Amino acid sequence: MPSRTWTPPFPLDVGAVLLPLRRGPGDPSFSSEGGIWFAANTPCGPGTLHVRRTDVVEARAWGDGGQWLLDGLPALLGADDPVDEFVAHHPVVAEARRRRPGLRLGSTGRVWDLLFASILEQKVTGTEAFRTWRELGRRFGEPAPGPMPLKVPPTPHRLLGLRDWEWHQCGLDGARRRTLINAAQVAHRLEKAAEMRSRELLEKVPGIGVWTSAEVAQRAWGDPDAVSVGDFHVAKDVGWALTGTPTDDDGMMELLEPYAPQRHRAVCYLLAAGLRRPRRAPRFSPRDYRAF
Repeated sequence: MPSRTWTPPFPLDVGAVLLPLRRGPGDPSFSSEGGIWFAANTPCGPGTLHVRRTDVVEARAWGDGGQWLLDGLPALLGADDPVDEFVAHHPVVAEARRRRPGLRLGSTGRVWDLLFASILEQKVTGTEAFRTWRELGRRFGEPAPGPMPLKVPPTPHRLLGLRDWEWHQCGLDGARRRTLINAAQVAHRLEKAAEMRSRELLEKVPGIGVWTSAEVAQRAWGDPDAVSVGDFHVAKDVGWALTGTPTDDDGMMELLEPYAPQRHRAVCYLLAAGLRRPRRAPRFSPRDYRAF
C-alpha cells in the first residue's frame, strides 16, 4: 500500500476541492467516511485513493493505479490552479473569496470517468442522473482495491458489452445511451483532451456539447473558464447573486465577461457562498425510464 504526505504551500480545503468528484448521494465510487475516498480508472489500471487532512495532507492508495493517483496528488488538490491571478469585480464575489481561501480547482488528469458521469447528467434532473450512475456503477463496476467497499466506474469496454435490457434496468434513455456509446468507442482518444486542455476535442463526439465538455474540463484539468452554459440552475443563480434577478445563459456570460479567463471560478465562489436564488416553483418530477 503506497502512501505519501504533502504540505500544501497555500490554504487548502480538501473537502471543497474533492467534493465535485462525488456524483450524488450513494455514489458507489466515492465516500467521505474518515476523509475522502474515491475509486478511479487510471492509465495503469483501477485504483483507490484515500486523502485526509491533518497538519499535512496524508494519502494512501491501493491497486494497480494507486501509485499513479499518488503521483497526481498535488494537481488533484489544486497545486496547478492559477487562483492567484483571479480578480474579483463584484463585492459579493470578493467577499465569497475572502471567506473561502482554501477553495481551489483540482485536476484529475483523466477524462473517461468524468465524461461518463457528465453524459448521464445531460438534460435530466440530478435525481435521475445520480440514480443511473449508482445503478451502472453497482452492477457493472469492478470492486475497488483497498479496504473501503467502493466500485470503480465501469470502463468503456464494459459498457460497450451491455445489452439493451441491462441499459433499461439502469434507467437510461436512448439519447444519453447513444452518446455514452459514442464516447466509449473513442474513449482512448478522448484522454488526450486533458493533456491538450481541449474542450473542443470532447465536442467532436456526437451528443457532447458545451455543457458536457465544461463539466469534464472543470474537473479533469481544472479549467477556470469552463462555465456550464446550458445548466438549468447556474445562469439563474449567477444572475440572482450578482443583480438580484435571475438571468439566462446570455445574460450570465455578459455578467461574467470581466472574469475571463476565470469565469468558472467566479461561479464557484458564488455557489460555494450559498448564493442561489430562492426556489419557489414546484419541483420537477423525475422520470424513471425503467417503468417504460
